[in-house]
Amino acid sequence: MDLEDAFQVVGEFGRYQKRAVTLLVLTQVYMACQSMLMVLVGSTPEYRVEPQDDTSSQHVTFTEDVDSIVTEWLLVKQQAYKVSLAGSLFFAGLLVGNVVFGPLSDKVGRRPVYLTGLFFEVVFGYVTALAPNYEVFAASRLLVGLMNGGIGLVCFVLTQEYVGKSYWAMTGTLTSMTFAVGIALFGALGYFIRPWRSLVSVANSSGVVFFLLSVNLPESPRWLFCQGHTERAEQVLRYMALRNGNAADSLRLQPVQAAKAGNHDNRRAGVLQLVLHPVLRLRTVVLMYVWAGRRRSMASFLCLAGSACLCTMFIPENTESLLNVTSLALVGKLMVSAAFNIAYVYTSELYPTVVRNAGLGVCSMSCRVGGILAPFVPSMRALHTSMPFTVFCVSGFSAGCLSLLLPETLNTPAAETLEELSSTHSRVLESKAVLYEDKKKKFNHR
Repeated sequence: MDLEDAFQVVGEFGRYQKRAVTLLVLTQVYMACQSMLMVLVGSTPEYRVEPQDDTSSQHVTFTEDVDSIVTEWLLVKQQAYKVSLAGSLFFAGLLVGNVVFGPLSDKVGRRPVYLTGLFFEVVFGYVTALAPNYEVFAASRLLVGLMNGGIGLVCFVLTQEYVGKSYWAMTGTLTSMTFAVGIALFGALGYFIRPWRSLVSVANSSGVVFFLLSVNLPESPRWLFCQGHTERAEQVLRYMALRNGNAADSLRLQPVQAAKAGNHDNRRAGVLQLVLHPVLRLRTVVLMYVWAGRRRSMASFLCLAGSACLCTMFIPENTESLLNVTSLALVGKLMVSAAFNIAYVYTSELYPTVVRNAGLGVCSMSCRVGGILAPFVPSMRALHTSMPFTVFCVSGFSAGCLSLLLPETLNTPAAETLEELSSTHSRVLESKAVLYEDKKKKFNHR
């Protein structure tokens, strides 16, 4: 049987998969705490500068009882940029981690990359808590971001590849939701734990728990299968079936697919295939611009976001009615967030298992670059007050239109190897007449 049939026997989302996915999803809480760390650790309280008697030096006095890296290392005035620099280093590491860890997990496996990345993120997290000076602190944030960006993608892909394809949307949504919950929980944690070193230590300690619980997680059966390790994939699937309470002693995967998985193209599969393979090249270019959701959801959500931004250009900013610039901007943000929530799910469905993490890494990199450029858009108000909303409007509509170039993935099996991409058609723009002719030829052939 093929993998999708095997998951029907094993259980697409049985008891064991629920426990494994829950563990991986809860790991997002730890990752969210690391992402938001600088918001509280880099807090700058009110202060005043007093000149010293008979000297040219100045004494900084903080008027608020706040313990942060600012108060410990006096990161004010000319040194204030170091707070933002530490935050930027984390996100720089996040960007590099997306690109490096994705292809690496496609080559050596999901499990070793995930466990190694999580282990070192915890280690570097404690280096952050014990940093003797700013330089060590900043370097540790860069390394934590590197690990965080990498294992975030691998963790997400594991939640997908442990379950049947019909549950990918649910597990992907849970991952995004839990990350948002982690941000809120970190804010509450910062309210009760004020010393910044204690806050970092407590937030990082949850990573130790998640690492210890993750040691027994198996390798992705989908990755094993596409790499030609058919027997190991069968062992993992039987193990899942046993834990789910299902009988799968006679489970055997198709040897033909395993042979295909071991061919020359799949051994070369990597980030370069995103450029060299014609199907992957088109999908990667479109997704890097769009980075949104499934075909239909993508078009609707992004066009609604563009419409909301378009309407803001015709409403006075000082209006106090319910329909104002702020409410419409929030509607646009809601639509963008809805589309982005589906982004990981749709991207993982479009890329075959052999390059799934590489594709996610490259698309995520484009998203990070967009985040870097986005703060410059409001400065366009100097040209015209409606210019920022015009840019967002055009971006939303154009992304929705470009999404029509991508195929539908609903109720279709996930591709495991590069060869299976050639059989994936059904674009939105593909005419019904062509589909009818294809069916007619098949019928006449029979």
